[in-house]
Amino acid sequence: MPATVVVGTQWGDEGKGKLTDLLAKDMQMVVRYQGGHNAGHTIVVDDESFALQLIPSGILYPNITPIIGNGVVVDPGVLLTEMQHLQDKGVDTSKLKISGNAHLIMPYHQELDRVAERFLGKNSLGTTKRGIGPTYADKASRVGIRVQDLLDEKIFRQKLDVVLKEKNSILAKVYNRLALSAEEIANTYLNDYAPRITPMIADTVSLVHEALEAGQNILLEGAQATYLDLDHGTYPFVTSSNPTAGGACTGSGVGPLHLNRIIGIAKSYVTRVGAGPFPTEIFDERSEYISKKGHEFGTNTGRRRRIGWFDVVMLRQAKRLNSLSEIALTKLDILSGVETINVCVGYEADGVRYDYMPYHQSILHKVKPIYEQFPGWSQDISQATTFDQLPESARNYILFLQKSSGLNITMVGVGPGREQFLTLNDSFKL
Repeated sequence: MPATVVVGTQWGDEGKGKLTDLLAKDMQMVVRYQGGHNAGHTIVVDDESFALQLIPSGILYPNITPIIGNGVVVDPGVLLTEMQHLQDKGVDTSKLKISGNAHLIMPYHQELDRVAERFLGKNSLGTTKRGIGPTYADKASRVGIRVQDLLDEKIFRQKLDVVLKEKNSILAKVYNRLALSAEEIANTYLNDYAPRITPMIADTVSLVHEALEAGQNILLEGAQATYLDLDHGTYPFVTSSNPTAGGACTGSGVGPLHLNRIIGIAKSYVTRVGAGPFPTEIFDERSEYISKKGHEFGTNTGRRRRIGWFDVVMLRQAKRLNSLSEIALTKLDILSGVETINVCVGYEADGVRYDYMPYHQSILHKVKPIYEQFPGWSQDISQATTFDQLPESARNYILFLQKSSGLNITMVGVGPGREQFLTLNDSFKL
């Protein structure tokens, strides 16, 4: 049975969690394939909000086996706390499985993340300071500690002793910080975390392939988004993993021939957290209006997101990078009340037009957006259940985004609730 991938097409916060939750009712397994607890999403079910960071969105369905794949970096304390919060709300977390090959976020990763970001000063990258980048760096340097190491105290302590000597030297000599205790770290991870996490550790590659062979439906869920991808994003203002569809394969152990549906999530406007280029960013009263109405503050960090107009150039590039099969457009309801709406259809720099993202950072940082302008709508659309119930201006906006991007928009979000998605039938396809 083929697998479905859900991937963000902008800079994150597009609503992947809500869409994953919506699709999960038809799935038997949901696999988180990369990232860590630096990316959160909120799902609203019967007016109750669930803020998830590490656990796959499918956790809210009793028929789902939720899996944290090998491409994820895991803070055990955060994971256990998140599980407890869900259990307190009556959610069963007993089916959750964690890849033994996933890497552990350690206290020295978090400390290095914090001090390095402060050290960079005005050149900081705007990280969440939660140790994600340093953990992936250790993974690439082959000195990382994996989830499976919790099952072998001797191996865990040996690996910790080796790596902590280097980390403490850096903390002391470069950043003038106190050394961390290997014994304290080992006691926390082996005596506190390991007994509670051990029952969840599994060979998740085998679990996923057994499900595929049994004809089950599998959903692969990423964190962050295309333009935060380490290779294809707006480097260096990116995350430390690959949120693109290719990362779904490496981060889960599922080969590309198993993927048949790759759904790109696009917010009806664009947001970004932290530093980095943002060609369509807006600074007037409309930015403030959208920010407040859309509650554009980070689920984890509380940081205010930067606001910009929809960028078709980004979407065209995301289509290429992910082999997108379709688009789910979210938060259309937030644009209700905006009198005039702009859509970026191209970039201009030094007299040259760009219909796709320029590869060179010096060009990207100075491009000017080329806009098409559309009349907005004032009606509340949150109760709409069909495309025809939307105002004409909203319908025209959707159809223009579809035509200019060359991608079918199959779902449109009109509110925060689990079921507040419109499904566009075949008559609207390109």
